[in-house]
Amino acid sequence: MNLQQKFNEISPIREDDRKRLYLNPVRVVWSQGDITNVEALFKRTDGQVPLTSAAERCTLKNEKGKPHAAILLDYGREIHGSLRILTLRGLTRVRIRLGESVMEALAPLGHKNTTNDHAIRDFEMDCPSLGYHDTGESGFRFAYIEFLHDEGEMLLRAAEAVFIYRDLDYIGSFECNDEKINKIFDTAAYTAHVNMQEHLWDGIKRDRLVWIGDMHTEVLTICNVFGPHGVIPKSLDHVRNHTPVGKWMNGISSYSLWWIMCHYDYYMYSGDYSYLCQQKDYLFALLEILCTLVDENGVEHMPEKRFIDWPNEANDGAKHAGLQALLCMALENGAILAEKIGGSELAGACREKAALLKTHIPDPCGSKQAASVLALSGIGDAKKLDKELISVNGAHGYSTFFAYYTLAAKAMADNTAEAVSHMKDYYGAMLDLGATTFWEDFNLDWTKNAAGIDEIVPEGKDDIHGDFGAHCYVKFRHSLCHGWSSGPVPFLIRHVLGIKVLEPGCTKIEIKPDLAGLEFAKGTFPTPYGVIKVYVDKNGAKIDAPKAIEIVR
Repeated sequence: MNLQQKFNEISPIREDDRKRLYLNPVRVVWSQGDITNVEALFKRTDGQVPLTSAAERCTLKNEKGKPHAAILLDYGREIHGSLRILTLRGLTRVRIRLGESVMEALAPLGHKNTTNDHAIRDFEMDCPSLGYHDTGESGFRFAYIEFLHDEGEMLLRAAEAVFIYRDLDYIGSFECNDEKINKIFDTAAYTAHVNMQEHLWDGIKRDRLVWIGDMHTEVLTICNVFGPHGVIPKSLDHVRNHTPVGKWMNGISSYSLWWIMCHYDYYMYSGDYSYLCQQKDYLFALLEILCTLVDENGVEHMPEKRFIDWPNEANDGAKHAGLQALLCMALENGAILAEKIGGSELAGACREKAALLKTHIPDPCGSKQAASVLALSGIGDAKKLDKELISVNGAHGYSTFFAYYTLAAKAMADNTAEAVSHMKDYYGAMLDLGATTFWEDFNLDWTKNAAGIDEIVPEGKDDIHGDFGAHCYVKFRHSLCHGWSSGPVPFLIRHVLGIKVLEPGCTKIEIKPDLAGLEFAKGTFPTPYGVIKVYVDKNGAKIDAPKAIEIVR
């Protein structure tokens, strides 16, 4: 009997298959007071405080009546985890502030809407003599450490960021002649990866929760990069188990639609029939309810809370158009799933209601997000919507949640080259402002006079993190690592490399690349049968695929 079995005899245990990395800071952004030998913080430790006075350490010294010694450290990339403080002598009290931006890490609680909800990021703690102490977990890149004693010395051996993550190989990939696009793909993939914690979260600082609607883009990203992963069904089941039939997932009616679409895509990528069968009772009951929400004129009647995304929260017309499209897509996906598990009659009813929904074509009311899903659902004409609304004013009016669907709608309108250009403008602007993960929301209008997240904002410049945002993400409450913003991954693989799964489990795949103005593009795609490799340039495409997969070109 191993130790795990022994503990399980006492009380049921919960396992954690994540790993930890201990990271040194890469630079000092700012400091004040009497601080010496900062270089010690950049040297790797073995995790143990040495019992020797000659040990390398950084010293923070306070004198009565003078400002406390404090330091702001940069760990180079946003992570999910904690901060570990190793101290050498005496019980030491410190203030810690964790931040996704420099200015957030410097901001006291309450300033520009800094909060401790979801994750405690601003607090005081005691550090032991000759030991270490870990903070709670959050999403952060920067850490502020202030020695709080009015006088005396703090002997700081290390301030390590403890990165908690799933150790996964990046199987799916994308590369082209444009390095900015390559960096966008890699950053989007990492954004989803770092949100793969015990469950699939929306954000690692705030929204450390399973939000089913937000999850759909993450499902696509994960399946395209890592292949179908167990964190997806675990998260889908979590919300299902806490939402009785007749209630709406996460309290939002459209999120029950997204649950169906998540299941559809997971099944197409994984081919996991056994798992699909486990959803039968709930799925069938939900689909029956959804069929009642389409009237005889083909108009949706989704109940409160009616939501497509935050930028459209006050636009009732856009919400109607978006819900019309999402309900149609969910019923069509649900019909396919129901038919696979013995619900042919229900599947027929779902298809009839979806067809009826397509007879009513709502006005997207100026919303690129609503227009995008109208196009993808087949309710609206993709080329007309793209020309008259989606393409107007470039990437202005995009949202990170719906960016994938907007880019995909443009590709449906045979405008993939402009979609790539918009993606580069929109996501590239975040990179230019220091992003290492993509954000909860972003508006190109914010960039006109903005400083980056990795610097102290100069006088006369705007703070891109602390001066903008809206709805639930005002100012510093705004999350700078949100999994729903990972849309460039499925967009580039699906619409540039042209890889589309046609049959469950990737047994049949269409590959029709579109260079979209690039000189070349290449990439890899994970399947249950092995990796597909695609290379395309002006001379055509080369495809290397496992023999078990039927390739349609």
